[in-house]
Amino acid sequence: MQIGYYPGCALHGSSNDYERSVRVCLGRLGMELRELDDWVCCGATAAHSLNAKLATALPARNLAIAERDGIDQMLAPCPMCSMELIKAGQALAASDALRREMSEIVEQKVSGATGVLNLIQVFQQIGLERIQKAVVQPLSQTKAACYYGCLLVRPPEQLRFDDCENPTSMETIIKALGAEAIDWNYKTECCGAGMTMCNEDTVLDLAHKILTDVAAHGANCVVVACPMCHVNLDMKQADVERRYGVTHRMPIYYLSDLVGMAMGASGAEMGVDRHYVVA
Repeated sequence: MQIGYYPGCALHGSSNDYERSVRVCLGRLGMELRELDDWVCCGATAAHSLNAKLATALPARNLAIAERDGIDQMLAPCPMCSMELIKAGQALAASDALRREMSEIVEQKVSGATGVLNLIQVFQQIGLERIQKAVVQPLSQTKAACYYGCLLVRPPEQLRFDDCENPTSMETIIKALGAEAIDWNYKTECCGAGMTMCNEDTVLDLAHKILTDVAAHGANCVVVACPMCHVNLDMKQADVERRYGVTHRMPIYYLSDLVGMAMGASGAEMGVDRHYVVA
């Protein structure tokens, strides 16, 4: 099984541990990633606030490359990337004029025909039965708080794969691994995202609230599918502890980490040993 792959800037940069995890995990499930040739940044997070045409042209160029190379479906593990690609694809599909304009700008024909999936949707396509059959080390001691953040299921009019207020798709996968998915209060709240670079106080406050609620509901780890969420909850956790005089020590895993480890991959193989908080 082969699927197109758009890593975006984060997975080839600051969150390359996420890329390693995704590749190892999906490889064990027999899925080959075909990286988009000569991809460019999707425009997140600033393009839409600076130039609307540029904000469409950047993801449109990536979609044009996918169409040129016969890629019908493409994984974008970063929710911000997948959102930008999906929004551009939907806009292109709805407007002949926009298709013509963007095709001229990116110097390739683009129609928005390539489907864009996030990591959860790829696991859904693989199927729970296949994932369960691949499990060799059930995660029976894991009590996971599934954290979707604000982008993975929003905006709902574009991202239609789960409920935007009470999503359950990640919990379904976690349970298939033999783990417990706990109920808690902050699973679709924002972690502060890119404000970690310009307003750290806000990020530390949000992260502290998330981590406190996770612990109060009995979780022993948090599961994410977003590189920015991972940065704010994992890398910033020591700063949160210093600021608030608490000890969270809460491991933050990518969803692919837990799926891979349940299939027998080691933490080092998945890149988990490179996280700031290690169980």
